[in-house]
Amino acid sequence: MQENEHRSTGFINLALPENGAAICSVSDDFFAPAKRMLAPQDPVFIPDRYDQHGKWMDGWESRRKRIQGHDDCVIRICPGVIRSVDIDTSFFTGNFPPAASLEACRIEGDPGDTTRWTELIPRSELEGDSCRHFDIASDAVWTHLRLNIYPDGGIARLRVHGKALSLNETATRRWVDLGSEDAGGRALNCNNMHFGDMQKLLSTRPMANMGDGWETRRRRHPGNDWVILELGREGKIFRIELDTAFFRGNYPAKCSLKGGRPGKAADLAEDSLNWAEILPPLALGPDQLHIFESQLRDVGNVTHVRLDIYPDGGVARLRLLGTTSDPTVEN
Repeated sequence: MQENEHRSTGFINLALPENGAAICSVSDDFFAPAKRMLAPQDPVFIPDRYDQHGKWMDGWESRRKRIQGHDDCVIRICPGVIRSVDIDTSFFTGNFPPAASLEACRIEGDPGDTTRWTELIPRSELEGDSCRHFDIASDAVWTHLRLNIYPDGGIARLRVHGKALSLNETATRRWVDLGSEDAGGRALNCNNMHFGDMQKLLSTRPMANMGDGWETRRRRHPGNDWVILELGREGKIFRIELDTAFFRGNYPAKCSLKGGRPGKAADLAEDSLNWAEILPPLALGPDQLHIFESQLRDVGNVTHVRLDIYPDGGVARLRLLGTTSDPTVEN
């Protein structure tokens, strides 16, 4: 690893939400949510802008730490080989972390207490209102990063330049939203929709507010909530886009997706328990778009899906992108 002044070229940003990146967990983001750190735009500073937590900052900012330890943020990235990393503290002057380190892992699900992390960037000094660039000398493929800041403070942007494990742009252009209500998708059954109707999941309209999505009541007993959807078009799912927009303190901790081709007489609630797993349970974050692509399993064509959320909460929109099995429909 060597530090230099130039920005990487010829690679994509593996930590960009549009490429599938999302915040899995964060130790503290009281002053500014961690998801801002992944924004594609350059950070900005608005001198007179404040919110309910204090000065509005364009990045991730934790509160002042009054106990031992340090803050960290776990990020699911677009799986790939990392060539360089930029840690940008733009506009963080009296509140930047004096140092940071970066670790990585490659796993199928999401990291847990037993996950083994590999150090990519050792604890390194940072300066305020500046960008530090690190070259990464590793050909390994990574799926998650853990950014550690010592002991607390703000990071404006984290950019992870590299080569994606798979990025088939030609295939992507042929995908359609199989579940869209415009294509005939329907929400058939769910265990609860106390705060928001399940059909709103498939809407093509932009999310208006927290009431414009599917939201269940707070679960007070074991288990999890679920919804069963009928696709507008039978097909194979290659990409899932799940949006928790506006759901900040009430988003699900995780989600999973199963798919099947049940008969007309099937008891969907019971039958769906045995459908093939397309997406294993993976972590979700608040008020953000989640893209799952490399994590999906090929189960062939399906006509119905079951979305499970753990344990409860709200989802704004669900898009199921793939190819239709109908030869008369142009993908």
